[in-house]
Amino acid sequence: MPILGSSDIEVFPLALGGNTFGWTSDRDTSFAVLDAYLAGGGNFIDTADAYSAWAPGNAGGESETIIGAWLAARGHREDVVIGTKVSQHPEFRGLAAKNVAAAADASLQRLGTDYIDVYYAHFDDADTPLEETVAAFDALVTAGKVRAVAVSNYAPERIDEWFRIAREGGYALPVALQPHYNLVHRRDFEGALADVAARENLAVVPYFALASGFLTGKYRTREDLAGASREQMANGYFSEEGLAVVATLDDIAAAHGTQPAAIALAWLAAQDLVAAPIASARTVEQLPALLDSARVTLTATEREALDAVSARVP
Repeated sequence: MPILGSSDIEVFPLALGGNTFGWTSDRDTSFAVLDAYLAGGGNFIDTADAYSAWAPGNAGGESETIIGAWLAARGHREDVVIGTKVSQHPEFRGLAAKNVAAAADASLQRLGTDYIDVYYAHFDDADTPLEETVAAFDALVTAGKVRAVAVSNYAPERIDEWFRIAREGGYALPVALQPHYNLVHRRDFEGALADVAARENLAVVPYFALASGFLTGKYRTREDLAGASREQMANGYFSEEGLAVVATLDDIAAAHGTQPAAIALAWLAAQDLVAAPIASARTVEQLPALLDSARVTLTATEREALDAVSARVP
């Protein structure tokens, strides 16, 4: 199994996204998805303290709470790697030291555990000195509350600055990076961000790996998007060039006896820096296609075809 950067944390090559838990997946359905993911060999669960504050009636922390209840019911804590994030919860915004400490404690309580395996700075906080944030994350590692530090949605130069501060201060170095990266959205990661990930041995854990469902092939027309829970997000990927990517995924999936989602994830997993793409399953029925990505090995010709067709997406 892939190892996250310079850590000793081994992960399944597909991370299960927890953003649907407490949003489009109720408690029982979330439990069933988590059970099936673990039964399928998975061990890497991704969430955030803000999931899913955007849903009507939610306050944030719903995903962590459900995962914590599942851990308490199943007793699988030592079998899973939990990644969560700080800076976007309505009660814990930003990355000031006191906020990071308080948010981490709140996440630990919701998860019902005494440690977080991978703790991400969810979004950069320009209003807080980076030195303060880096020291705050290190303090959590020193206290045994966090095993490894990671970053998400950071610009390359800010990641470089984080590493400079950490090395000069003797602080824990980040081991992973979460970027927005998939077959129809390559431009933000490929280039300077990929360069810093390679230089600093950051394991890449892409989010929106299936482009909010677009790469599953379920949205073939704009009418298909109408009323979907992720309509606004998936609509941003919709284009003639994007549909050409889906058509190529269809062909390759047929050759492997699987679904387009498995091929899209397998392409990501085959990228040199990627440890585990993140994908969410709203229901148990959606999970087999995701897990299939771990068994699919794309040929050089198939990878080249996907490289070429996705390179045309504006």
